[in-house]
Amino acid sequence: MKKILFIACLFSCLPYLQAQKRVDLEECRQLALENNKSLKIAEENVRAAKSLSKAAFAEFFPNISAYGNYQYNQKNISLLGEDAHLPVGVLDANGNFGTGITSTSRPTPNADGTFTFEDSAINNKFLLVDGKPVPLDAQDKPFDPAKNPENLLWKNHAILPKDAMEFDMHNIFVGGISFVQPVFMGGKIIQLQNIAKSNQTIAEVRVQEKTEDLLVNVDEAYWRVVSLKNKVQLAKEYRNLVAELDKNMQALQEEGLATKADAFKIKVKLNEADVSLTKAENGLNLSQMALNQLCGLPLEERIELKDADLKESTELQPSVSIEQAWANRPEIKMLTQAESIADANSKIMSSRFMPTIALTGGYVTTNPNVFNGYQKKFNGMFTVGVTAIVPLFHFGEKIQTLNAARSQAVIAKFELEEAKEKIELQIHQNRYRINESLKKQEMTRKNVENAKENLSYAQESFDAGVITSTDLLMAQTAWLSAESEYLDATIDVKLNDLYLKKSTGNLY
Repeated sequence: MKKILFIACLFSCLPYLQAQKRVDLEECRQLALENNKSLKIAEENVRAAKSLSKAAFAEFFPNISAYGNYQYNQKNISLLGEDAHLPVGVLDANGNFGTGITSTSRPTPNADGTFTFEDSAINNKFLLVDGKPVPLDAQDKPFDPAKNPENLLWKNHAILPKDAMEFDMHNIFVGGISFVQPVFMGGKIIQLQNIAKSNQTIAEVRVQEKTEDLLVNVDEAYWRVVSLKNKVQLAKEYRNLVAELDKNMQALQEEGLATKADAFKIKVKLNEADVSLTKAENGLNLSQMALNQLCGLPLEERIELKDADLKESTELQPSVSIEQAWANRPEIKMLTQAESIADANSKIMSSRFMPTIALTGGYVTTNPNVFNGYQKKFNGMFTVGVTAIVPLFHFGEKIQTLNAARSQAVIAKFELEEAKEKIELQIHQNRYRINESLKKQEMTRKNVENAKENLSYAQESFDAGVITSTDLLMAQTAWLSAESEYLDATIDVKLNDLYLKKSTGNLY
């Protein structure tokens, strides 16, 4: 039975034992870089920017497209409203080609009042009506095609039926391939490509910025956990000291060597120590969860930090020139690219005053087609041309947009200069802070040594009955305060070194 209980207890503790993991700061950083969602989004933005840059470069090449269209029409097209009669030309004795009534045709009066035109191509009789010849039919009456078209006998003339000039347009098919090749666009395409490259660089720099921010958050969370873990250990030691004093005070009270008020005073301090220990443990658990969230680990997973003993830093940020810091900072890189984008945009606005030239061409086919008469089949042709657009006057719209673009370029330049000044100030501030924290660490270390010596002397004096419990409590409180201040100073050194590395762009 005991063996079964032991095995059950072992299995119940196994998940907790497996969950324990020893990690250092670099391992926490690596876990955060692998699991952070914001960083993955920034990396996807880089891929998108690269694709847009390639798309901008593709504008140098021709744009080729195919098209097709089908259209159904209700009616056909007819070029004539009714049948038409056309004169048929003949050759005269001199070899000239006659076409009917010409300017040289002269009417000859007949005995019955009609006229005959003296032209080799015309043998019909006409009657002059308002100075215009009107043909006579077989009964020598003016011809009316709406009433008796069969009575007119034309000679050397041809009839053109209306049906012959009617075309089937019910089903229309059109298709082809076309291309447009830019020849001169005033520099627009080059500047658009420059803007795309700058956007790609900005996206890449944003990955660096997100990475630095993430590493700062991880380092802060890591050292916060280390600090709280040490403060929990410190609170336990202080609580043990007070508990030992309470035990001794109870023994003295039983022997009549201490008053009841002295014993109550110690118990109050013991309760305060318990409350402080509980607060420290709760803070440690919450800070541990925050670190797990940054590292992409389950919130309840327990990890052990290799730097929990909190050794003093021996390697600090080396001196870096301001110019090198400017070159490393992502903010300066992005503002530099923003200035380049503003300059390119200004050049694009200037190019709007220049002509644009493009080469066009393609192949088009239609059904029906009229390339060789009207045919109900596909036929097509190649086309090549040049298109030029020259801007003339736009009521000042282009010059105003150009002025606005130039102002944006000036603004981008000022923003870059201002950012450099602020970064320089930030670096100097962080250097002063780390020097201050190093001095504070040295002073608090000495305070801890003095507090330990004072506590040891007070404990011996209390055991000898030289001092009261109040004096011993004061010595214990002074020791706790000195240890806590030294702990905070050591953490400040590490964090200020972190902030100095970030301000100089050498975080990773």
